[in-house]
Amino acid sequence: MISDLAKETFINIIKKELVPAMGCTEPVAIAFCAAKAKSVLNQMPEKVIIETSGNIIKNAKSVIVPNTNGMKGIEVAAAMGIVAGDSSLGLEVISKADESIIPVVKDFMKNTRIEVKKAEQSALLDINVTLIHENHKVSVRIMNQHTNIVLIKDNDEVLFDDIHPVESSDTLHYDLLNMKDIYDFSMTCEISELEDIIEKQIEYNTAISKEGLSKDYGANIGKTILKVYGNDVRNRSKAKTAAGSDARMNGSSLPVVINSGSGNQGMTASLPVIEFAEELKVSKEILYRALILSNLVAIYQKSQIGPLSAFCGAVTAGAASGAAITYLKGGNYEDIAHTLINALAIASGVICDGAKASCAAKIAISVDAGILASDMHDQGKDFYAGDGIVGVDVDETIKNIGQLGRVGMKETDKEILFMMSCFD
Repeated sequence: MISDLAKETFINIIKKELVPAMGCTEPVAIAFCAAKAKSVLNQMPEKVIIETSGNIIKNAKSVIVPNTNGMKGIEVAAAMGIVAGDSSLGLEVISKADESIIPVVKDFMKNTRIEVKKAEQSALLDINVTLIHENHKVSVRIMNQHTNIVLIKDNDEVLFDDIHPVESSDTLHYDLLNMKDIYDFSMTCEISELEDIIEKQIEYNTAISKEGLSKDYGANIGKTILKVYGNDVRNRSKAKTAAGSDARMNGSSLPVVINSGSGNQGMTASLPVIEFAEELKVSKEILYRALILSNLVAIYQKSQIGPLSAFCGAVTAGAASGAAITYLKGGNYEDIAHTLINALAIASGVICDGAKASCAAKIAISVDAGILASDMHDQGKDFYAGDGIVGVDVDETIKNIGQLGRVGMKETDKEILFMMSCFD
């Protein structure tokens, strides 16, 4: 039976992780950091220095920044935060900007020295923005999570200092996450405690999916799937999720509700579940429980891997949605656990090579793996311990995936960064 501490922890984790964000979270985190620094400096800087971890550079260099009419890159993100950002809005920091600000941003970038550097010693998610005006210098640093400010300096005065070791345990006790307790919580929790968050995820993520299918964004992966492969529930699930990423990676200003710091993961953990729930005509309560299950399973897996790595987070989110789809079809805990194992055995080799248009295609692959995993189990076909990285049970399999993404793919990540020329 799940403990009261675990119940409280899972509620707090969902409240922390499922928050709205506009645009890809890495460039938006840079904008947030820059906006916070600007609020302390309280004047326009003459020089901007952005020092980040390689993974931030990888995910911010090629994706379009919202409300910029197609502009992309780290310098653009920082400039938007400085010129038009409101740090009190978190990951919606530039949501109030409109196209009238674009000439101002371009003028600022033309007349301001902006330097981007790879941080020498950093966490995987690490952003430090320094703004300088004459003899006044302000620095703001974010680590480990996209809005987690750990240091604010005004000249030599430390205004805020909360730097923790990279591997420190979180006060929310992510270590309490395990598959059985997640299942028990999802089946028994008071829906009312999380209804507003889950309803917002349904509303926001569905809206950006429709945006991606109705307009021309990126490589139009969502539209391509429907055009080439048909309109059954499996293809709709892949297409609608991919379409959300088509829009989000290519400049849409619509917000999404994220999961594990990622809008793509938030959409992948939710949209296939929403589509299958509609197809199967389940009750609202069953849909809510399925989404709570999918989101927590995605968070559990990602907590083992870490915030950024060479392991594509869409894979774990797609596996989570597959597990929730099995629940929607009437599956019990064992059915759900086997589905998750199957999905991870299928697609765990997909790499993350930065945020850009092709993320939508990787999402489609990951959702397909989750659905195939569920269909496999329906047919009595599963993967078991000894089949590659599959462990003796679902929790050991997730642990193995975490080890693969966090440790095993470190060198892969370095090679990807080198190939992408993210730094010299």
